Amino acid sequence: MSPARGGTPEEEGGGADVEKAAAETGGRGTWRHAAFHVATTIATPAAYAPLPFALASLGWPLGVCSLVTGTLVTWCSSLVVASLWQWNGDKHTSYKLLAKSIFGPWGYWYVSFFQQVASIGNNIAIQIAAGSSLKAVYKHYHTTDDGAMTLQQFIILFGAFELLLSQLPDIHSLRWVNAACTASTIGFAGTAIGVTIYDGHRIDRKEVDYSLQGSAAAKIFRAFNALGTIAFSFGDAMLPEIQSSVREPVRMNMYKGVSTAYSIIVMSYWTLAFSGYWAFGSGVQPYILSSLTFPRWTIVMANLFAVIQITGCFQIYCRPTFAQFEQRIQAKDAGYRARMWRLVYTSAYMVVITLISAAMPFFGDFVSVCGAVGFTPLDFVLPALAFLKAGKLPENPGLRHAVKVITSAVAVLFSIVGALACIGAVRAIALDVKTYKFFHDM
Repeated sequence: MSPARGGTPEEEGGGADVEKAAAETGGRGTWRHAAFHVATTIATPAAYAPLPFALASLGWPLGVCSLVTGTLVTWCSSLVVASLWQWNGDKHTSYKLLAKSIFGPWGYWYVSFFQQVASIGNNIAIQIAAGSSLKAVYKHYHTTDDGAMTLQQFIILFGAFELLLSQLPDIHSLRWVNAACTASTIGFAGTAIGVTIYDGHRIDRKEVDYSLQGSAAAKIFRAFNALGTIAFSFGDAMLPEIQSSVREPVRMNMYKGVSTAYSIIVMSYWTLAFSGYWAFGSGVQPYILSSLTFPRWTIVMANLFAVIQITGCFQIYCRPTFAQFEQRIQAKDAGYRARMWRLVYTSAYMVVITLISAAMPFFGDFVSVCGAVGFTPLDFVLPALAFLKAGKLPENPGLRHAVKVITSAVAVLFSIVGALACIGAVRAIALDVKTYKFFHDM
């Protein structure tokens, strides 16, 4: 089976030469570095802070089952993507070029589209989360309503800071930001879980209700919405890019790195999801920090940790969008003109993201849309299809058939889940738009 060839914008702009040079140079990272990158990309406050609300929308049995299934399927999917990185003898330094090699041109465009949806949707959700956390810190010190700053103002401030960071040329130049983000991820998880359990013990347990709220239709659509939230929480659309930075033996180092990262994810995701739902029941907020009350200084810490971590995550996910502009500009201009063009397109990007975030600050809804439309196709469906076409299947006929059935079932099931989650998320946004005015101060 030979890799499909065909002209793509990336290849015409020199992308193929860059990929070849990067592959020949080889990575220098260890499996520990791979674990660091995978965990940092996935385990963000914006990803696991909504999980208690997702469980509250599904109930204990279905919620626990969905969370465990999502963890296992995406872990296996990550291992599949890692195993195909050097498929057919060629090394691939990006997800879309790997997809093109396996599926042909449609694979390239499939990943390009959904990667952009995931990146933009993720950054809208992240910006709303950052604004909410900054406002929570502000309210801790500014207790009066007179002259109080609104959520939209904090979203704009965060957008301005991200525009400044966007002028840095590449992900490597963000290494000092990512170092702070790593510490903040650990700090956020530990603080949020600790305060959640503390608040849970302070609440009269007899008053906590775990029943699903609303009419039958509302329960169904909230369940769909929750599935999108869970899909979002495991979003990682850049595994081949991470793997290209790992030294030989690349596959084994990536396997160890992914498995280590998922061990961290299980400890943080599951603990916060279960403790948050246990503490507040059906009344838990879409962003868990909004449900916390005491001790107040620890809540301030958790929100500050969230903002710092989100800062780096935002930059990682905006880079695929920036790359589409950079490939065209670098071929025409250099030096001062290239920097000016960079300021123009990064400013335009930030204006659009900030405007949408400020106009519709519905954090949980955007998380679900992003998970359903962006991350479900890349993290659940495509790896299963890639394994069927290019993976190494067992030689035993019975076992081979069983693997094909299970893998096909995963692709079909999560395609349906993605569609249902999208319906639930769009409905939730429509209801919120009817309930709140645009630019509502949540």
